[in-house]
Amino acid sequence: MWRGLILLVLLMAQPALSHDSGVITVPHATSQALAAVTLLDARHYAGSVVVARRDEMAGLLSGTDKMLWNKRLKNLPPPTPEAYTVMCIGDRVIIAGDDDRGILFGVGYLLRKGPDAPDIHAAPQMAFRAHQIGYRFKNNSYDAFTLAMFEQQVRDLAVFGANGVQWIAPVSDDAAESPLFTAAPFDMAIGVSGLMKKYGLDFDLYYPQMGDDYTKPATRAAELARFEDLVKHLPKVDALYIPGGDPGHTQPDVLFPVVAAEAAILHRYHPRATVWLSAQGFDKTQYERFYALLAKEPDWLTGVFFGPQSRDPLPAQRARIPARYKLIFYPDIAHTMHAQFPVPRWDPAFALTEGREPINPQPRAQSHIVRHFADDIDGFVTYSEGVNDDVNKMLWSQLGWNINTNTDAILADYGRYFIGDSGFANGLTALERNWDGPAAGNDGIEQTLAFFERMAPSHPDNWRFEMAWYRATYDAYVRRRAIAERMREAQAYAALTTGDMSAARLALAATDTADISALRTRLFDLAGKLYSHIGLQLSVKLYGASAIERGANLDRVDASLNDRVWLTRQMDEIGALKDPLQRAARLKVLVDGDTPPQGGFYDDLGDPAREPHLVRGPGFATDPEMYESAIDGIADMTPDDGWRMAWVSYAETLYEVPITLRYDRLDPGTAYRLKIVYAGEGYALPIRLTANGVVLRDFSDRTSNPMTVELDVPQTLTHHGGLTLEWTRPDGLGGSGRGHQVAQVWLLPR
Repeated sequence: MWRGLILLVLLMAQPALSHDSGVITVPHATSQALAAVTLLDARHYAGSVVVARRDEMAGLLSGTDKMLWNKRLKNLPPPTPEAYTVMCIGDRVIIAGDDDRGILFGVGYLLRKGPDAPDIHAAPQMAFRAHQIGYRFKNNSYDAFTLAMFEQQVRDLAVFGANGVQWIAPVSDDAAESPLFTAAPFDMAIGVSGLMKKYGLDFDLYYPQMGDDYTKPATRAAELARFEDLVKHLPKVDALYIPGGDPGHTQPDVLFPVVAAEAAILHRYHPRATVWLSAQGFDKTQYERFYALLAKEPDWLTGVFFGPQSRDPLPAQRARIPARYKLIFYPDIAHTMHAQFPVPRWDPAFALTEGREPINPQPRAQSHIVRHFADDIDGFVTYSEGVNDDVNKMLWSQLGWNINTNTDAILADYGRYFIGDSGFANGLTALERNWDGPAAGNDGIEQTLAFFERMAPSHPDNWRFEMAWYRATYDAYVRRRAIAERMREAQAYAALTTGDMSAARLALAATDTADISALRTRLFDLAGKLYSHIGLQLSVKLYGASAIERGANLDRVDASLNDRVWLTRQMDEIGALKDPLQRAARLKVLVDGDTPPQGGFYDDLGDPAREPHLVRGPGFATDPEMYESAIDGIADMTPDDGWRMAWVSYAETLYEVPITLRYDRLDPGTAYRLKIVYAGEGYALPIRLTANGVVLRDFSDRTSNPMTVELDVPQTLTHHGGLTLEWTRPDGLGGSGRGHQVAQVWLLPR
C-alpha cells in the first residue's frame, strides 16, 4: 500500500507551484474536480500531482514544464467526454481531464497503476458504465450500508472507470423495511443522489411498476403521485429505468402511457434525464406489441435496456428496435444459477452448498460476456445484489473503457489498489478455475486455498481479501466433504451387497475429519468478520440475510452431499418387512440402484459428469445466456429433505428450445422402454415428450415432485439404431423461460 498522506487541495487566489509534493489544481476548480482530487487523500506520491482540465493545465505550469506540456498537447486527440491524459513531466505527474469527469478518471488511473503508471491518453469506448445498488432487504450487504459506506463504494467504482450508479426505488419487489437499515430508504436515496451530484456522476433511478392494474384510474394516480414525491426530492436524476417485468407485470399497451406520464413528471424536476424501458418478462404476443409501440418512436423514450427474463435475445432486440434508440445491457453479474448467465457445467456439490449468490469473481466468464455483446450495446448497467460480485463490477467498469483491456491487468490493478499486492490477481483467477469440472477431481482447489492462507497474515481486516479467502475455504471444504461423503455412500452400498444394513448405517454415520471441521470453523470466523467489516450477510439466522438463496450460503454448510437420508429411510422400510424374500428383493433393487442392465442406458441429468446422451448445444462460448444450450441446475430441495442427489440436480432449457437426449448404435432388434424422473423446482408447466418427432407423452403436468413416468418406445422408432428424445414446454410463454426440468432418464431393453 502506498505510504503516507498526499492531500493538498489549493483554494488560494493563485496556485502555489513551489511545493515539492502535493496536489495542485486551479483555484476555481469545480466541486466535481475537487472531489476527484480527494481520491488521492490516503496515497503517497513522490513529487507534485497537477490536476486540471486539459484547457486549464498550461496555467498551472511554468518554464520547461509548460513548454513540454504544450508540445505534448499538440499530439493529443481532440477532446472527448470523460477522456483523460496522464503523463510525467519532470518530477510532476500531470492529470489532465478533457472535462471534469476526465479528471476523476485520470486520478483513478493513477491510483490503480501506482507510482510507475505509464503515460496514457484514454477515452471510454462505452458511454454508459453503471452498476445497480439496491438498498433493500433482499440485498446481501447494501441494506447494512451507511451513507459513508456508499460514498466509498462510489469512489471505488469511479477509480475503476464507472460513471454512474442505478438506484432501486424504495418501492420494488421486496419488503418495505430491512432490520439492518441504517436510514430510511427514502432518505438514503436522497443522500446517495446528493453524493453523485458531488462527484459529477450519474444517478439513475430504477423504478419498477408494482401496481396491480394501471387501467384503474386510482392505481395510476397513486403511482404517479408516489413517483413525483420521490423524484422532486432527489437532488439529481440522470436516467429513469423501468422494466417491463422482473419485477412488474404491466402489458406494453398499458405500460407505455404510464411511463410517458412519469417522463413528463420527471422532466419538471430533472429536464435532462433520459428514459429507458425493457421488455423483461413479456410473452411472445407482448413482445410484438412492444416492438409495434417502439416503431411509433415516442419522443419521451431514450432507449431500451436488455436484462434477465427476456425471451428475445439481445441481437434480435437490437434488430427490431428503431435505430434512433440506444440499447443498454443490464447483465446479471451476481448469480451463478437460476440466472441469466448460469455457470456452465457447475458441479451440483457447489450449487447445493455455495448456492445462487456466492462470492463469485469470474474474470474469464465476465470478460467473455462483455466482449460477446459489445457490438450491439451502447453501454451497461450491471444487475447486482451486493458486494459478492465486487470483482465483476470492477472488470465491467474497465472493460467499458476498452473491451480489449487485458483481464489479468485489470485484476492486477484490483489487487494493487484494494489489497496492496498485484499478485492477489492470481488468487482471483484461481477461484474461477476452482469451479471447473467436478470438485472432487479438481486438485487446484487445494492450491488456491494455500495461496490465500499464505497471504492472510499480511491482510487483516480487509473485507475484499476476506471474501476471497472465504470462497477459497468454502471450495476446499466442499471438495473434501464431497470426497468423504461419496466414500461413505460407496461403503454403505458395499455393505448392502452382503445384506449388512448395520454396517451400511455405520458407514453413513461417519463424521467429518479434523481438517474438514477446521475449515468449517474458519468459514464461520470469516463470515463474522465480513458482516462486521462490510455488512455481508452470509447467514439468515446469524446476520439477518433475507433468505438462503440471497447469499446466505453459510446456512448450507452442513448440507448432505450424498443420499444418506434417503438411503437410511429405504433401509428402515426394508427392515420393517416381515418376509425375508421381500427384504432380499428390495435390497437387490436398492443395491442395483441406477445402474442399467446390459443393453440399457442411464443419464443423471444435471450432473455434468453423468449425462452422456444430453445434447448440450452451442454452449457458453457462443451462447453465454444459454438460449440454445442445455443448462445444469439444482432444485430448492436438498438431500436432507429426503431427496436423492439425482433428483436435486436436473437439466433444463429455455423457452421453446427442447431438452434433447440422443442415442446412437441401438440394437435394431431390441424393443425399449423409458423410465423418466421429473424433478426440480416448483414449476407447474406442462411438458411434452417426443421420440424421433413422434409424441410419446403429450403436454402433461407434473403431478408430484419428483414424479416417475415409464412408457414403451415403439420399436418402429428405434429399428434404424438411433433415437432422439425431446422435452418441450408450451410455445410463446414469457417470464424466465425456465420450468421444464428432467432429472433422470433410463432407456432400458424390455
